[in-house]
Amino acid sequence: MNYRPVLNMPPVVKNLILVNALFFLMTVVLEQAGIDLYKYLGLYFPASDHFRLHQLFTHMFMHGSIGHIFFNMFALYMFGRVLESVWGPKRFLTFYLVTGLGAAALHTFVNYLEYQSVVSKIAPEQLDYFKDLAMQGKYIPNSLSEKLTMILNTPTVGASGAVFGILLGFGMLFPNTELMLLFPPIPIKAKYFVIGYGVLELILGISQPGSNVAHFAHLGGMLFGYFMIRHWNKNSRHFY
Repeated sequence: MNYRPVLNMPPVVKNLILVNALFFLMTVVLEQAGIDLYKYLGLYFPASDHFRLHQLFTHMFMHGSIGHIFFNMFALYMFGRVLESVWGPKRFLTFYLVTGLGAAALHTFVNYLEYQSVVSKIAPEQLDYFKDLAMQGKYIPNSLSEKLTMILNTPTVGASGAVFGILLGFGMLFPNTELMLLFPPIPIKAKYFVIGYGVLELILGISQPGSNVAHFAHLGGMLFGYFMIRHWNKNSRHFY
């Protein structure tokens, strides 16, 4: 058995995978002790009583399931190690963190628009009552109070925003590299794969508001990644 691909994994990618795995393990272990780590480290909407500033950073290392962390870390390994070998550890880590934070920023902005839409339909004298119900996890099904509860009481977790930024970066640096899809099993150039994925996320984000998947966070990671690479290209004679 050949262990070289793992042993030769670049340092930032390797440490990011280890940290994410450690956070997931801690989440599972502490859950058995009745401690909900998502409540402290997941990202809540700023109007929520659960919101803390550190969540903008910590939510990137939290995952909701085995499948969630596996696919994020697999993509980080497959594409991130290539980008780190080109950019070096410092630039790659900067890119990872900025795209992750950018994903949180766009996701929060979209939530803000939805929050304002809901609040505008609630009488001012009833708003505090509805917010109290929302923070207690209580709501009237199929009503404004249910939407308010989802916005205020649902944490966002995952490295998907940064991973989508990495995917965008790979597509920009290696646009003609062919990737093999699983379904259907056909080759596709990286640039078309990235564009198609971005369009799909936009369609799903618009057509499925309130979805359990943070589609606009994915788009935020791609958007911030695009502008970072454009900025680096513009301000450097040689792009590493």
